Amino acid sequence: MEKEEKQTKVKVENLSKQFGDLLVLDNMNFDIKKNEFVCVVGPTGCGKTTFLNCLTKIYDATNGEIYIDGEPANPRKHNISFVFQEPSALPWLTVKQNLEYGLKIKKVPQHIINERVSKIIKLMGLQSVENAYPKDLSVSMEQRIIIGRSFAMEPDLLLMDEPYGQMDIKMRFYLEDEVIKLWKELGSTVVFITHNIEEAVYLAEKVLILSNKPANIKEELVIDLPHPRDITDPKFIEYRNYITDKIRWW
Repeated sequence: MEKEEKQTKVKVENLSKQFGDLLVLDNMNFDIKKNEFVCVVGPTGCGKTTFLNCLTKIYDATNGEIYIDGEPANPRKHNISFVFQEPSALPWLTVKQNLEYGLKIKKVPQHIINERVSKIIKLMGLQSVENAYPKDLSVSMEQRIIIGRSFAMEPDLLLMDEPYGQMDIKMRFYLEDEVIKLWKELGSTVVFITHNIEEAVYLAEKVLILSNKPANIKEELVIDLPHPRDITDPKFIEYRNYITDKIRWW
């Protein structure tokens, strides 16, 4: 996937969000390319989740526009999927039924559901638990269901809000590798919110660095490293330290 060949998937123009007298997002402008993996980092409380909620249209922007494929973002038209930090598998459904759920809500034909779900089960290594219920699984395994369910929707835009925040380092790296595998295989466009700078450098093709509140785009940083990435690579460490300094100093 050569960057110069990618088309613009999401365009954000002059995006601002205000709650009463509190300005949270201040005149944001950026593009996300088709099939791009973008991480968003910034100081604690700077408005990263508000930023995602505007992309999903949970919040209406106070000013500005968000376009997907050149048209105003519309959840009724555009297939936008969201992965939250908390596991959200439906407890009364099996793993396979959870993966099918969103597709059935969208009334996708059954043969397509079967194809997509079978592919996700194989890619995520869920063959041995596809008939199990979430209560029988670990938290990390349950989160794999949620990630797989979102990718199965083949969304126009997949938004992930710190989905590994409660997991230990070893499990985070494992699930990060799973997400990269799905992203490369399925060609989705991903926006991934994280407070973990190392995670951002490990995952992203591009990192959006937010300023303190009211947040705007302080810098767009391309991470020019192939996947899989080595966290001991001097270039990796250089990117990590650069972003850390950008967030630390104002």
